[in-house]
Amino acid sequence: MSEHLYKYLRTETFPTPFCAGCGHGILMGVILRAIDELKLDFKKMVFVSGIGCGAWIPSPHFKTDTLHTLHGRPVAYATGVKKANPELKVVVISGDGDLAAIGGNHLIHAARRNVGLTVICANNSIYGMTGGQLSPTTPKNTKTMTTVMGNPEEAFDLCKLVKACGAKYVARYTVFHTKPLIKAIKTALNTDGFSFIDVVSPCPTQYGRRNQLPTLYDMYAFIKNRLVHFDALKKYKKEELAEKIIIGEYRDED
Repeated sequence: MSEHLYKYLRTETFPTPFCAGCGHGILMGVILRAIDELKLDFKKMVFVSGIGCGAWIPSPHFKTDTLHTLHGRPVAYATGVKKANPELKVVVISGDGDLAAIGGNHLIHAARRNVGLTVICANNSIYGMTGGQLSPTTPKNTKTMTTVMGNPEEAFDLCKLVKACGAKYVARYTVFHTKPLIKAIKTALNTDGFSFIDVVSPCPTQYGRRNQLPTLYDMYAFIKNRLVHFDALKKYKKEELAEKIIIGEYRDED
C-alpha cells in the first residue's frame, strides 16, 4: 500500500488477519484509494461491519469511527447512525454471509427505503472465518463444510436483489479489477441514496482447498474464466449465464 495512505490506518493493528491469497487486503486498499481520491474528510465517516472475514477490513484497521457489530446487523446499526446524524458518510463493509443470510432482511429494506448508505459486500462465496460453511452466494455444486457433496442450491445474485428493491447505484467487480472498482466505490460514495457494490474476493483457504483451487492463481483463473460484463449480457442465452459472474454497473434493463 502507498505510504500516503498510512494516514488512514491504525498501523499498530498490522499485519492484517487475512490469510495468504485472500482478496480482502486488496479491497481494503482500494476503498482507501477511492476515499483519498475524493478527498473525503475521514473524520466525518463511520464504517460499520458485522462478523466475518470481511468485517475485519474497517475494524480495527481504519483510523476513524468504526462499529464492529452483531452478526447480520451492520445495516441496521448503520441506518441508526445515518438517521441520528445525516451529515455523516456511513459505509457498511461486511461479508456475503453476514449481509445476505442472517442480515438479508436489513439489506432488502435499507435498499427499499433508499437509506443513504454505501454497502460494500466482501464476497468470497463462503463463511470463511467460521469453518467454511455454505453461504447464500456459494455457486451451485460447490463443496463446502456443510455441502460436502456439492451445493444443491442456486447462488443468490445480490446485485439483482438490491437493484430490484430500488437501490440507486449497484455494481459488481472482482478485487482484480482495481481501477474500475475504485471508480465504482467513488460513484457509490457520491450517490444520494442507497448504493451497493458486490466485490468478488478469492478465498483459497476455505473455498479453494475444498474445490481443487488451492492457490491464488488457481482461484484467479477460476474467477476470470467465469466473468461476463453487464454490457455484454445480450450476447448470451439465459442458460449460458448460469455459472457466470456478471461484473460492471447494473442498470435498468428488460
